[in-house]
Amino acid sequence: MHVNARASPGPILTAVALPSGAVMSVRALDVIRDEHRALAGMLASLRTLVRDWSRHGTAPDLGVLRAMVFYIHAYPERLHHPKETGLLFAAMRARGVAIGDLLDRLDAEHAHGDEAVMRLAMGLLEVEQLGATRLAAFADSVERYVDAYLRHMELEEREVLPLAERVLAEDDWKRIDTAFAGNRDPLTGHPPEETFRALFTRIVSAAPAPVGLGPPLRQSGAT
Repeated sequence: MHVNARASPGPILTAVALPSGAVMSVRALDVIRDEHRALAGMLASLRTLVRDWSRHGTAPDLGVLRAMVFYIHAYPERLHHPKETGLLFAAMRARGVAIGDLLDRLDAEHAHGDEAVMRLAMGLLEVEQLGATRLAAFADSVERYVDAYLRHMELEEREVLPLAERVLAEDDWKRIDTAFAGNRDPLTGHPPEETFRALFTRIVSAAPAPVGLGPPLRQSGAT
C-alpha cells in the first residue's frame, strides 16, 4: 500500500532543494503519489491526536485540529481531487478502460469530499461548544473518515494509476502533467503561499511526526 503514513521518518513539511539552474520535470503520477503520502501522514496525525484525546483525556491544541481539517479542505479537496476527476479519470474513460465502475465510485467520493470535511469540522465545533459528551461521537467520525480516505487512495494507487501508465498516450500526459505541476501543496515540500504561511507553521510545529515536529505517532492499535 503506497499511502502508509509510517513509511518515511521525520516531518513531511520540508523544502526541496534543487541544484542551481536545475529544471524539475514534473510527472502527474509522482505528484499524485507524493500528495497521497502527505495526506496519509496528515490523516494519521489527526487520528492520533483525537484518539489520545478520547481514550486518555490528552486534549490537543484545538487550533491545530482545526488547521488540519482546513488543510484537507483547502488542498486535497480543492486541488487534488478535481484534477484526478476532470483530467486523469476523464482521459482514461476516453481511452476505453474497463474500470468505468471504479472510476464512477471514486468520482462520487470526490464529489462528496467537501461535505465529509464539513461534517468533521462541525463535529469538532460541537465538542468545543457542547463539551466532552460529544467527544466519543467525534472520535468515531474521525476513525471512519480516515479509514475511508485511506481505502480511497489505496484503490487509486493499486487499480487506477498503474492502468493509467499503460493506456494513456503522450498527448494525454502532457495535459495532465502540466495541470498537476501547478499543485503547490506545502506538505509535499513547496513553500506555503503567504496567506497560508501561519497555518502551516502551526501544523508543522505541533502535529505528530511524520507531518510535523510533535511526538511521533503511537504504534497502530495502541491504547
